[in-house]
Amino acid sequence: MKDMSYRRIYESRECLSTLGTIRHRALFGGYSLAVDDTVFAMVAKGELYLRACEKSAEYCAQHPAPFLTIMKRGRPVLLNYYRVDESLWQDRETLMKLSAWSLTAAWKEKMQRLCKPRLKDMPNLNFQLEMLLWEAGVPDVATLKKLGAKACWLRLRTINTHLGVNVLMALAGAIEGMHQAALPLQLRQALKTWHTEFEAESCQPQRIT
Repeated sequence: MKDMSYRRIYESRECLSTLGTIRHRALFGGYSLAVDDTVFAMVAKGELYLRACEKSAEYCAQHPAPFLTIMKRGRPVLLNYYRVDESLWQDRETLMKLSAWSLTAAWKEKMQRLCKPRLKDMPNLNFQLEMLLWEAGVPDVATLKKLGAKACWLRLRTINTHLGVNVLMALAGAIEGMHQAALPLQLRQALKTWHTEFEAESCQPQRIT
């Protein structure tokens, strides 16, 4: 299977060379394809997948293709990459156009991210917690602040039931723009009380009515 993927990577480089120097690296059990560190495609199990974007929406609607699915923590996760089938491989002009659209959309999104702070850049947060927040439907700083520490923590708990009060404090500190140890005493106590009540309620057996 790895040899099949390497052949597909080579074929993609040859076919899409006008986009620039295409580099690959292992990612999600497959390989990402990038130009100037901008990922626009994936290769998995010997198949090429292009990043879906607004411009390619009409093509995807007219030519339904499977989207890339990866396993994350034992669960299937659908990625926004559609498979390049044999008919598209034969239509090199369309393949080139769709690939260029994917690269352009990926580059624009990358520039937008660079212009605004990421979750991992906030106080108390790191890349691992950022990934968990993304998975929980909290993709950016604005969403975190809008939902608040408690709501975001509850979302995280549906993914990882082992997260404790320290993560709740970390989220609150990030929203306030300070280290969690510097949170006002009144706020810290309120969060601890809320967390204790939540844990106690979670441990109670549910009544059958």
